[in-house]
Amino acid sequence: MEDLSNYRKSYEKSELLETTIPEDPINLFHRWFYETEEQSDTEEVNAMTVSTIGLDGFPKARVVLLKKFYEEGFVFYTNYESEKGKAIEANPNICLSFFWHSMERQVIIKGIAEKTTPSASDGYFDTRPDGSKLGAIVSNQSRVIASRTVLEEKLKELEQQFQGKDIPRPAFWGGFLVRPIEVEFWQGRPNRLHDRIRYQLQEDYFWKIERLAP
Repeated sequence: MEDLSNYRKSYEKSELLETTIPEDPINLFHRWFYETEEQSDTEEVNAMTVSTIGLDGFPKARVVLLKKFYEEGFVFYTNYESEKGKAIEANPNICLSFFWHSMERQVIIKGIAEKTTPSASDGYFDTRPDGSKLGAIVSNQSRVIASRTVLEEKLKELEQQFQGKDIPRPAFWGGFLVRPIEVEFWQGRPNRLHDRIRYQLQEDYFWKIERLAP
């Protein structure tokens, strides 16, 4: 058995105070996102954990890349027929989380997911490299396959088929917009007295701001 009880760190880089935060969480997320990008060595600031409740009743979390955020919410893209896509279709209440270790910060977002418009999905798909476009078509995501060779051979076929041609977005692939209903910001502080600020969306669409005990 591996004893990890001595793994400890003191968090001392910053603070999170009610007097310095905006009235809505998107603006604070924007600030933290670009501070992390500019001030840390984090390679993929947009990497987030997406947690869903699967068709088997169990929660499952996986890392996905955030591709857009704005006033309405947070956008990522995936195969709608994947395990993740089917889970969201059955239960659109999901959780996104970001952990920026170098900044000693975490953001947890509860929200309701909905498909982006076909035009929005087309627009993003068109920006992808051809290899990524073909990869999206080749992969029956989350399905059991006999070997990697199956994927590689299918990719070669599609490379020949679409050589010099536009590659259309498959109907089973597209975006999800997650509209937040609750966003929690966590800032590490000394002595485990961390700062936790929670935004909760109200019926009048204003955000209720509360401090939580660490």
